[in-house]
Amino acid sequence: MQKDSKLFEDVARMASGAAGAFMDVRREIEAAVADKLERVISRDKFVTREEFETVKAMAIKAREENELLKAELAAMKTAPKSNAKN
Repeated sequence: MQKDSKLFEDVARMASGAAGAFMDVRREIEAAVADKLERVISRDKFVTREEFETVKAMAIKAREENELLKAELAAMKTAPKSNAKN
């Protein structure tokens, strides 16, 4: 019986060591993948969320200004022309 308990202790110790080793390998792989992704993203021409939101806001503002100018132009075209000959 003493041998069996020693055997189980050894197996449990080995399993615990293997689990720890697998966790270390997992962390190493995650770090390597994250590093690779960061390098790929920084090398290519991706923009940050902040940059995207800034440009999006600029585009919305430009569209609104464009609509106002179109309305002003339409009003100018339909307004009666004055005969201001001096």
